[in-house]
Amino acid sequence: MPSFFIDRPIFAWVVALFICLVGAISIPLLSVAQYPIIAPPSISISTSYPGASPENLYNSVTRLIEEELNGASGILNFESTSDSLGQVEITANFVPGTATSAASVEVQNRLKRIEARLPRAVIQQGILVEEASSAVLQIITLRSTDGSLDEVGLGDFMIRNVLGEIRRIPGVGRATLYSTERSLRVWLDPAKLVGYGLTADDVTRAINAQNTQVASGSVGAEPSPPEQRTATLVLVKGQLESPDEFGSIILRANPDGSTVRLRDVARIEIGGLSYQFNTRLNGKPTAGLSVLLSPTGNALATASAVEAKMKELSRFFPANIAYDIPYNITPVVKASIEKVLSTLVEAVVLVFVVMFLFLQNIRYTIIPTIVVPVALLGACATLMLAGYSINMLTLFGMVLAVGILVDDAIVVVENVERIMAEEGLPPKEATRKAMSQITGAIIGITLVLMAVFVPMAFFPGSVGIIYRQFSVTMVAAIGFSALLALSLTPALCATLLKPVEASHGHARKGLFGWFNRMLDNSRNRYVMTVQGALKCAGRLMLIYAALLIGLAYAFINLPGGFLPVDDQGFITTDVQTPSDSSYARTQAAVEKVEKYLAERPGIDNVTFLTGFSFLGQGINTAQAFITLKDWSERGPKDSAAAIVADINRDLSSVRDARVSALQPPPIDNLGNSSGFSFPSCKRSISRACRPRRRSISSSIAKKPARLASPSRKSTTRPRPISARTTSTTSPIAAACSASSCKPTARAA
Repeated sequence: MPSFFIDRPIFAWVVALFICLVGAISIPLLSVAQYPIIAPPSISISTSYPGASPENLYNSVTRLIEEELNGASGILNFESTSDSLGQVEITANFVPGTATSAASVEVQNRLKRIEARLPRAVIQQGILVEEASSAVLQIITLRSTDGSLDEVGLGDFMIRNVLGEIRRIPGVGRATLYSTERSLRVWLDPAKLVGYGLTADDVTRAINAQNTQVASGSVGAEPSPPEQRTATLVLVKGQLESPDEFGSIILRANPDGSTVRLRDVARIEIGGLSYQFNTRLNGKPTAGLSVLLSPTGNALATASAVEAKMKELSRFFPANIAYDIPYNITPVVKASIEKVLSTLVEAVVLVFVVMFLFLQNIRYTIIPTIVVPVALLGACATLMLAGYSINMLTLFGMVLAVGILVDDAIVVVENVERIMAEEGLPPKEATRKAMSQITGAIIGITLVLMAVFVPMAFFPGSVGIIYRQFSVTMVAAIGFSALLALSLTPALCATLLKPVEASHGHARKGLFGWFNRMLDNSRNRYVMTVQGALKCAGRLMLIYAALLIGLAYAFINLPGGFLPVDDQGFITTDVQTPSDSSYARTQAAVEKVEKYLAERPGIDNVTFLTGFSFLGQGINTAQAFITLKDWSERGPKDSAAAIVADINRDLSSVRDARVSALQPPPIDNLGNSSGFSFPSCKRSISRACRPRRRSISSSIAKKPARLASPSRKSTTRPRPISARTTSTTSPIAAACSASSCKPTARAA
């Protein structure tokens, strides 16, 4: 093979250019993400049972659905939330690799079996089955620039003009409005109802009977006489439109001719359809919309599409309405990718400098350098064929591969140079002889390196998903490096190198001369050290054994985790008041938290959703999505971890509320927060302190914030599928209450 390309260098260039062309075409087609899709596919089941208590809601709705989900094909685990507002949310996770469409059909078929057992009100509300995602990609808010619109008006405008457009964007899994639209509200006066001898049911029946669309037919429809020349549809105004028209509804007609109308017993006004949620941006009322990423969506592409759509829609907004996107998780993705790309460029430059320093000839250095971009572009083409993305893991594989890619080319160039120097052969003949000596070695080195990385592609579970793309990147890059070492590199050596005199030596003057002398001295000292070490092999073996023992001890005692928690530029804060709290009581606690956050350095925007929380929904809950300032504007005291620690410490004294701040998870869709540290107890109870697994791997807990929250009326009720899906709070608390503990591993 090398001889073929040595005699046909142009064909070697054509092969290399073809690899570059395919790789260059692949790069724009590859999606960009921080990490590959690691979370298992999830299906969300949601419905409502208005007026039901959480206990009744669970027994009559949630439990029936959970029992039917047991045994579903490919299901991994599921969890449910039954809150005080009558809302049910069940998230079913399936084993990695399960098609979400097939899982959705499986869930819908099982729900059909229990529809007859569900309350009629639930059937009327409907059961929504959709792809689930716990990653809040963005929060969009609308504000009135002149104060002429309240939150209801802004919410009504958003649901009519924005919500549907956002939901149609590819990659958006769910778009939820955390405001309300306009609706006519009838406020009954109980005293007047009693005085007139009426009930609320009488009012409801009267409204339903007198506010209806009537099919009144048409004039001139067939059969008609021959002289009929026109046909006209008769329209009857049956549906009422204004509060005055609703106020004229007759509730009762008395024998004396008097009537009781709706306005006699009620106040009628245009208000909000629901007052369940409230959105505030930096302490000011707004209309809010959360955008959740679909399990298979790409964060960067979806966020860019949402921003482009909002920019397009804003051109048609009234002059007194403006939009903001105060919460966005994609800047950290862009920053991470840019940092790794800069590291990749730095690695290539560093490799070039090192090769030039040792080879001391620009022609010898250029040949291995040309191999690097060609092999990396070939790896990009492989990623596209495999359906992978450009992410932190694939880029890390490319950075690591840069130092390996030049090895084969350096071996070829160095052997050609040695033969030219020792035997005085011309470049083409020297290349031919060199390749006959090292072709087998290059193939062997390549197979050994591939054998190191190939097993990583077969790891199971989420760990396998993480390392699979890294493994494929490394194997592809190494494979292309070996291919180029057997084709392009010998062709370049035969055409670019110049003949050298036999027995010529390296430079002994100048910078290269100084470097060669230092290298020779270092080599001599190393040889002397090895010779001395061989005389005391027994002592060295004892030192080696001690190092192995120390390594094992450090490996056992070092804290473990799924992935390190980084400063992603945003955090979340949960505010929870007692279960019997009113909205005003919760809002007072929210205002205290807003005041503190407004004065805390390093914080850019604070978006509060009252009535919503990762722990459940209700008027006693609120969730803050906090966007931090750019990393360049923050110091160590303003890092995400420091701000979280300050919030938890300073706001722990807030009366009538529990405030807890957490960093986001390192990987989207694996929970809503980065978790917390489990304690490490003494040896006697160490087994009791080990958290049991309740999710897809040993260090992942789905929505770990639930473990730290006290029980309340609105709570999550996970239903285990196997005995391994167990609670983690009781054994830890029981074990650590009797022993001193120290902080250790962080659960991801």
